[in-house]
Amino acid sequence: MFERYNPANWTIAWDEVAMAALALLVAVTIAYIFYRIVFAVILKLTAMSETTVDEMVVKQIRRPIKWSLIAIAVTIVAQANPALSAVWEPLGQFLRPALLGWIAYTLVKSFTAALEFRLETSHDPVAVRSRRTRLAIFSRTATFAIVFITVGLMLLTIPGVRSIGTTLLASAGLAALAIGAAAQPALKSLIAGLQMAITEPLRIGDLVVIDGHTGRVEEIRMSFVIVRTWDERAVVVPTNQFLDQSFENWSRKSEKLTGPVMLHLDPIAEIEPIREEFQRYVQAHPLWDQRTVQMVMTEAHPESIELRLGLSSNTIGDLFQLRCDVREHMIGWLKANQPEALIRHRLEVESANQRVAGA
Repeated sequence: MFERYNPANWTIAWDEVAMAALALLVAVTIAYIFYRIVFAVILKLTAMSETTVDEMVVKQIRRPIKWSLIAIAVTIVAQANPALSAVWEPLGQFLRPALLGWIAYTLVKSFTAALEFRLETSHDPVAVRSRRTRLAIFSRTATFAIVFITVGLMLLTIPGVRSIGTTLLASAGLAALAIGAAAQPALKSLIAGLQMAITEPLRIGDLVVIDGHTGRVEEIRMSFVIVRTWDERAVVVPTNQFLDQSFENWSRKSEKLTGPVMLHLDPIAEIEPIREEFQRYVQAHPLWDQRTVQMVMTEAHPESIELRLGLSSNTIGDLFQLRCDVREHMIGWLKANQPEALIRHRLEVESANQRVAGA
């Protein structure tokens, strides 16, 4: 039974092997020379263009194109040589889908990098965030689809896997239910990610408030979103939560925002001088965008009043700093000019302790 595996019993036609090796060497050499000539011309043409985007795309796809041309050359030689075909075809059936998937993957990555490079020259931060978000989601979706299809095509070239697939097709109804139940979370995340890219309730770089966390959207993936808070914590939020629950987006249309500074004062406070000082300080502040500066009394209690000082700025970070500056300045001004307006609560700890001790 093992006689055929004995090398002494093998009959090798060395002249045919030599001819096949020579033909293979010539074909691979021609394919490589053709690859070098074509890409030399393409690189010359891209160097003449004003943008570097086309050069980025060409450099990304050079390697998969080179190996694909070599595989095509080997396939052509194998068709004319039965011995080489018997060795190459099993490998070629497995490698051809892999090379096609590699080309598609590099095309997606190169075009994504080129479009992101173009975004760097844009002066509209809102448009940049919108396009960057769509690029991130669509590129990940395309990458997932390419990898899934490529692996599926490669596995189908294996006879055992192909027979398993034929068996499963015989019970398609049960298989569909099982796959649907198992893939429900993945499909839900995929649909949620695509819906996020189309509707854009938030984008990369937006300042959001979700579950009590305030921070910038750092990354949007198919199944989760990373929100980076001011203290550098990374909050991981499921993508579905942004679609199923309400959240705050402070930079949906632009970075311009209006914010309040609350002052709780004694009812004896004189309102008009406080308003004049507030307006004078804000109008002279370099972070004010000249949109909103307004003070109103929002509450009046027997022991206190509440003043809301509204002000605006061009960016959220500038607004935060402006609010801090106004709060600090107004408290200092009240101490110097209307100290009686500041609410005081005094607790005589020593006297209270003495009374407790005497009792």
